[in-house]
Amino acid sequence: MKTNFGEYIRKLRTENGMTLTQLAAQLELDSANLSKIENGKREFDEKRLEKLATVFSLKLDDIKTEFFSDLFAKKIYENNCSMETLMVTEEKVNYLKSKNVKQGEIKFNTNE
Repeated sequence: MKTNFGEYIRKLRTENGMTLTQLAAQLELDSANLSKIENGKREFDEKRLEKLATVFSLKLDDIKTEFFSDLFAKKIYENNCSMETLMVTEEKVNYLKSKNVKQGEIKFNTNE
């Protein structure tokens, strides 16, 4: 079973033998706020994802996957959405990607 993002941070921290104070300092947070994040009482700031990846020598994409999947899961749960929401979301992401590729091609062709 996957954990929420705060629990994920706690796991990384403890597996690496770090205290709350040590990790908080590296993330430019105070230890009380980090404790609230780990306990699910406060959200982690997306702007700190890169720092978190750096501290634990992880790929930023892996950290983003954990962060955003938690965010999406909470929204789907809080709003009592069906699992179809995830399939529609995937379709919309693919649409946005294809639209951006087409726009990039158009911009490229007009600059010739």
